Amino acid sequence: MKRLLDRADDRILSELARNARIPHAELAEKINLSRNAVRQRIERLERSGVIQAYTIVTGDGRGGGATMVAMMFVYRHDRMRGGDVIQALKSIPEVVSCDVMSGEFDLVVRVEAGTADRIREIWQAISAVSGVRDTVTAFALSSMIKR
Repeated sequence: MKRLLDRADDRILSELARNARIPHAELAEKINLSRNAVRQRIERLERSGVIQAYTIVTGDGRGGGATMVAMMFVYRHDRMRGGDVIQALKSIPEVVSCDVMSGEFDLVVRVEAGTADRIREIWQAISAVSGVRDTVTAFALSSMIKR
């Protein structure tokens, strides 16, 4: 029989979602429990699968951590022999994915950068690659699903 979460569990989960590295003593103070009770509850939540993993969200080291996302649709001069374009994309660290497409455009490139200016610089670099005929760029307004 599964145990339902109580109010203290909900508060622990809420605080951990905000900062998974919060010390047990600080968390205990925030939710008005002892440090040992918080530790035991967290261990129980992990064992029962309510907490399945902790993750790291990276930023540029300047705080804030906001990332801008743009999708670049790339048209190549030669669809079949456009490997130089893909090699150029591999050298750009902000390019997080590149998919070869059927249909109107050749490549869909996902770019994640700290500023719109950096995305503009990346767009200029991609546009300057000799095998690129044209590009269309769209900025993501919000992410509804991210896995």
